Amino acid sequence: MKRRSLDPETPDKSAELSLCQALLSLKSVDEMDAFLRDLCTPAELEVMVDRWRVVPYLLDGVAYREIHERTAVSITTIGRVARFLNQGNGGYMAAAAHASRRRAAAKRARA
Repeated sequence: MKRRSLDPETPDKSAELSLCQALLSLKSVDEMDAFLRDLCTPAELEVMVDRWRVVPYLLDGVAYREIHERTAVSITTIGRVARFLNQGNGGYMAAAAHASRRRAAAKRARA
């Protein structure tokens, strides 16, 4: 993976923040889906989907082997996600909390 910016006017951190701002600017799931499909290769998107797919299971305390059996995601990937859930930057937890609140609000709206 390339680690240095080739453009001296755009340092890596600035480009990373610009990507974060672009992601935040999208207003719908359809817009986000289109952006991710344009940005990522199918393999890159599959890796991200696999990582996200195991988060709810890990938060519910499901054993790695059972998660693997339910999702076909590798034990290595499951372990990596678990490590970042516990020792990462808080991104998985923040996204999971937001997703949980959205699901609860949608459920209340249907009731």
